[in-house]
Amino acid sequence: MLQWWHRLFPSTERFVMQDATEELRELLAGIADLERARRVLSWDQSTKMPPRGADARARQIATLADVTHERFVAPRTGELIAAAEREVAQLPGESVTARVVAKARWLYDKDVRVPTALVSERARAASDGYRVWLAARAADDFSAFAPVLERNFALARQYAACFDEYADPYDAVLDDYMPGMTDATLSALFGELRGELVPLVDALAGRPIDTAPLTAAFSVEAQRGLVAEVLGWLGFDPSGWRLDDTAHPFQSSFSGGDVRLTTRFEPDYFPTSLYGAMHECGHGLYEAGIAPELERTPLGSIYSLAMHESQSRMWENMVGRSRAFCDALAPVLAARSDGALRGLDGAALFRAVNAVRPSLIRIEADETTYSLHVILRHELERSLMRGELAVADLPEAWNSGMRDYLGVVVPSDADGVMQDVHWGQGLIGYFPSYAVGNLIGGQIWERVRGALPGLDEQLRQHDLRALREWLSDQIYRHGSAFSDAELLARIAGAPLRVAPFVRYLRGKLGEVYGVELA
Repeated sequence: MLQWWHRLFPSTERFVMQDATEELRELLAGIADLERARRVLSWDQSTKMPPRGADARARQIATLADVTHERFVAPRTGELIAAAEREVAQLPGESVTARVVAKARWLYDKDVRVPTALVSERARAASDGYRVWLAARAADDFSAFAPVLERNFALARQYAACFDEYADPYDAVLDDYMPGMTDATLSALFGELRGELVPLVDALAGRPIDTAPLTAAFSVEAQRGLVAEVLGWLGFDPSGWRLDDTAHPFQSSFSGGDVRLTTRFEPDYFPTSLYGAMHECGHGLYEAGIAPELERTPLGSIYSLAMHESQSRMWENMVGRSRAFCDALAPVLAARSDGALRGLDGAALFRAVNAVRPSLIRIEADETTYSLHVILRHELERSLMRGELAVADLPEAWNSGMRDYLGVVVPSDADGVMQDVHWGQGLIGYFPSYAVGNLIGGQIWERVRGALPGLDEQLRQHDLRALREWLSDQIYRHGSAFSDAELLARIAGAPLRVAPFVRYLRGKLGEVYGVELA
């Protein structure tokens, strides 16, 4: 029987490779193993590691980053890639073998320009930064965190300087998370999106929605049962997945059969744990859905974090906060909340979880205001990266932006500039992918609704198999065989656009508030 790539690509290729291509694949498989091992150490650092292990763990992670980089950028790798390019030259451009070699070339040409010492230093800074961020945030002490930001942004600028084709150093870091994306394109998209969201938020200001169910007393133990049940609906498989607690939710996977999710529990706000877990499960479904044949190749990962975030945001919001899914969720909340949510129905839950309420915390923001949080972070990190904003001035700039974009007064740096882990871990250029993911999700969701006409009834029965299968067939199984632009062209028949996401929001909020939103 032909494998999936032969059904996808019109080629006579049978994945039979010549000597250089085979040797290259073996080398790349070892590189992938080393990278996954580093992920295991990072996952443990954020979940199970005792605090006194932090210094040793930073060294271990830096050593693995050093070894991985050195092995990949060795001259032999470049020789193998060049020889493999000659071997696959006659294959169609869309063949899997050709794309493995092309992806290896793209990665090699970037990585060979970065000194190993800088790779190691950035990895260690990220590990050290996480430890300092935890303590500084708990103490609400920005002065303790500021040196971490100074170090990480200085290292990011050194990294960007390795690529002289970028006139803007911010474009160099964006490319790591969303290949091909530039700040000029991003700023135009975000300008259009902000222009749509701010009037929409203003139009709904002052309209009352009962959000009391969201803050009902709900024990952490009861929430664990709730989260476990709902993740089971989504496809969480205990034989290949696990869920752990962390300070800032994230997902990591070490193979298709080893997916790790984390979430955070708040006894007086169950959406933190539930929707945080659904968000991370969306990431996990994507990575677990990559075709096994691509594992340990450069195609066995995600092409861009924007597409990755489109799926986490889709499962969290377009599924999890839909009217139909709320009908399935409400009785489970009522049953598991020790009477606190007795009598809750789907309509009331739907209104509560979609209420537009500008707030302090990004990961707890409603779906409408969420992108404004991200747009602010994009503007700030861009200014920091370009040297236009000093770290010492960051809290004031953050607080001013929160007032301007969301009308929110920030009471502390812990709930302001230090609420997210990303900059502490050196993830500079990551934030925009969340809002771009929303836009991609809007385009894909329109296609989903057309392709699955029975979806609402399936959601009411918490039967998500058809949705998972459709997304796997269209997106997940391909790994990074296609760019975001190629996937959008295949699925939506259009380039990245703002309008579909805005149409989706207006339709949902019109139902929530009982108003016509033109």
